[in-house]
Amino acid sequence: MRLVLLGPPGAGKGTQAAAVKDRFGIPHISTGDMLRGAIAAGTPLGWKAKQIVDGGNLVPDEMITEIVRERLGAPDAKRGFLLDGYPRNLGQAKSLDIILGGLGQKLDFVLCLHLSDAEIVARLSGRRTCDACGAPFHVASAPPKAAGVCDSCGGKLSQRADDREEVIVRRLAVYQAKTAPLGAFYKERGILTEIDATGGVLEIQERLFAALSGGG
Repeated sequence: MRLVLLGPPGAGKGTQAAAVKDRFGIPHISTGDMLRGAIAAGTPLGWKAKQIVDGGNLVPDEMITEIVRERLGAPDAKRGFLLDGYPRNLGQAKSLDIILGGLGQKLDFVLCLHLSDAEIVARLSGRRTCDACGAPFHVASAPPKAAGVCDSCGGKLSQRADDREEVIVRRLAVYQAKTAPLGAFYKERGILTEIDATGGVLEIQERLFAALSGGG
């Protein structure tokens, strides 16, 4: 099964992608995770990506496409994959067609999670992460016992630069301008399924699995 998971930042793509990976035994290929790994490692690619991401913008197409091309050629992706964070625009979608064509493959499904802008801002702006151990918190849904302090290790909790409200608004504007049009692109091919991303994690997961099994 070869899948693409679309949706605005904060819609829960990473969480749902992990569930799909476990259910179908295919690799979850997240360009965001790959970029964050490069940033954490301080590589030249990571340094360039950090400047772009911290400003609420997207990294250049050619940078992401080369990462994806290499990853899809790996042995574990031969029998299926779930792409999360790529493609983000029509140019990348066409590049993905070329990559898959070269591998003798094609997409089976494109799933698009939908969530209101207000809910997205609330979800993302409330996230906090421990600087020391990486434990996640949320000021509304999963607050720490003491404000700004990690329950696990006592470390300081911080907000990611791209989770500030003003940056989120810019990210959503970029999504609407660049990524949202992919819905029509894949709908014309008959492989797009739209998923309501409101509610709890398990509710959304059930809708997603129903779509993949032909029941949604």
